[in-house]
Amino acid sequence: MSALSFAMGGGGLRNLLAGGNSSASVAASPPPTPVRSLVPPSQLTEAEIIDGCLAGSRLMQKHLYDRFAARMMAVCLRYAQTTFEAEDVLQEGFVTVFTNLSKFRRECPLEFWIRRIMINAALRQHRRNSGLVAMSEGEYPEDLAGEEFTLSNYAFEELLTLVQELAPRYRMVFNLFAIEGYGHKEIGELLGISEGTSKSQYSRARVILKTKLERLDAHRSNGTFRK
Repeated sequence: MSALSFAMGGGGLRNLLAGGNSSASVAASPPPTPVRSLVPPSQLTEAEIIDGCLAGSRLMQKHLYDRFAARMMAVCLRYAQTTFEAEDVLQEGFVTVFTNLSKFRRECPLEFWIRRIMINAALRQHRRNSGLVAMSEGEYPEDLAGEEFTLSNYAFEELLTLVQELAPRYRMVFNLFAIEGYGHKEIGELLGISEGTSKSQYSRARVILKTKLERLDAHRSNGTFRK
């Protein structure tokens, strides 16, 4: 199932794109610029798509979704444990995007604003699921003794699988610190943990990932596939 067909099939986002909740945002928005509905989507400017959405154009809403859905799904997959969970986060995130688009001040790229919304949706999902799933961490060394390791030699799909295998608390901290660039103090506030706990969990996540990558390399060297 494609990301678009999934989102359009979901009740909340489907109803929103159908205009069910558009009146509030339209009322609060400035007079829209004309919508160039016959222009190829790739040639539409970000401002034109935003203005079209605020004017209630379902076509512009679809264009906005199509432009960012794949990239945002990649973000959601890193935080989620399964594709199904990532799709839930993606839908919740886009509902928030369309509901609050009139509040976007255009002080940063739209993609950056949407990405933050997706991360917040993933954090909410994490809080809802927190403590519901226990995952074995296996046997790993206690620390990396200051060692650094690179992820550039691995395919996205390989890394995604390894990150999704992390226990939820480690996965969230690793993504927020290593990929999103949040500081440990901010991560602690987002997750309701101490700054020290965030640092400890990030360190532990690195240990686990490094060990898994070494095992993956060993399988490659032996000509076997990693399960």
